Amino acid sequence: MKYILVTGGVISGIGKGIIASSVGTILKSCGLHVTAIKIDPYINIDAGTFSPYEHGEVFVLDDGGEVDLDLGNYERFLDICLTKDNNLTTGRIYQSVINKERRGDYLGKTVQVVPHITDAIQEWVMKQARISVDSDGVEPQVCVIELGGTVGDIESMPFIEAFRQFQFKVKKENFCNIHVSLVPQPNTTGEQKTKPTQNSVRELRGLGLSPDLIMCRCTSPLETAVKEKISMFCHVEPTQVICVHDVSSVYRVPLLLEDQGVVSYLCQRLSLPIEMRPRKMLAKWKEMADRSARLLEHVSIALVGKYTKLSDSYTSVIKALEHSALAVNHKLEVKYIDSADLETTTLQNEPVKYHEAWQKLCSSHGVLVPGGFGVRGTEGKMLAINWARKQNKPFLGVCLGMQLAVCEFARNVLGWEGKTIAQFNKRPISKANWHWLACKRSSATCKPLNARREARWCLRTRFRYPAG
Repeated sequence: MKYILVTGGVISGIGKGIIASSVGTILKSCGLHVTAIKIDPYINIDAGTFSPYEHGEVFVLDDGGEVDLDLGNYERFLDICLTKDNNLTTGRIYQSVINKERRGDYLGKTVQVVPHITDAIQEWVMKQARISVDSDGVEPQVCVIELGGTVGDIESMPFIEAFRQFQFKVKKENFCNIHVSLVPQPNTTGEQKTKPTQNSVRELRGLGLSPDLIMCRCTSPLETAVKEKISMFCHVEPTQVICVHDVSSVYRVPLLLEDQGVVSYLCQRLSLPIEMRPRKMLAKWKEMADRSARLLEHVSIALVGKYTKLSDSYTSVIKALEHSALAVNHKLEVKYIDSADLETTTLQNEPVKYHEAWQKLCSSHGVLVPGGFGVRGTEGKMLAINWARKQNKPFLGVCLGMQLAVCEFARNVLGWEGKTIAQFNKRPISKANWHWLACKRSSATCKPLNARREARWCLRTRFRYPAG
């Protein structure tokens, strides 16, 4: 088993998830079986109760696990099926160790971060790395591990220490570290600055890990002099400094890495069973990236939701729309509309915002209402659904969006005035009020923690409205 650890420096949100996915993609294109693990240093057990404004969407796996959105990138890029155990958090590790201590598994020893927490991290990674994530059931050959946050964060220290020990446990030829760092280019000088990367690598080395590849995130391609400077001060070969500049599409990132010899280096560094013969790699990726760049026909979709201020809140929905548009050779434009802006209260308080929201909606070719929790903005969503139905516009409701579509139909077509979803109703539901539209949950509360989720077979039956 080969392990590739992806760490980040300078700032968070630098693109480690896309880079980790891209590394896995180019290795999989060489015929290797690849799995992925995302480590999040927060103390939460999982991402299920996060605010979308803080961490973006909660990605739901086939087994019902609520995890970081980066696992969605792994599944889309690598065409694999992950489980909730592929997302490791500080909370889960501490919970596991504390449960062992309560059972007496440590035989009265003092439980400490080193060695008990660090050992638990290593055991978790080694166990999960060998679980098949492909449809053919073959054990993975390479495990790409992304460590969230930035090097030096107090929350990630146990994980850094665990991997410092881990590199010796699995031997040097089976472990590789890719460090992602920022190379800023201030507008005042227009010069690419290497000092943040130098400091980040120095801090990483001080914690016991040495980067094998330094991937530099920048707005424009790295200049040769800048690459040589990073090579000299970070004690790596110039070929180990990889430029990951901004590109038109994330589909070009695997091509960017492959063009700079990342496969050749990893093959040599990890002794990977790859026959490096001249061939056209990543042909499908190149074709898809080229096709996405020359789309001429345009389609606009109005996304009416509560968390539209942060596009990451609906990453999976946006990706699904992008893939669908690409499949029919259309260029996608997503119009984000805050559902509360469509309501009459906004017309009274902020008329400009109200009219702008409705102008966006009316100029769209289709409407998508995604999921969400809480009563805020639901009336605006139903107004958008009502408009789409009356104008005969294509409409898709996801989770709460579909439930509200049923409510809108009940109100405006069946004449059931004021009907809503049971989770928003504060009155007790009587048996006589049988036509109240209920959202089935596993408990009385409607937090994400208690929502029905996971992939499952569903039986579709025809609903017959009783006469009278």
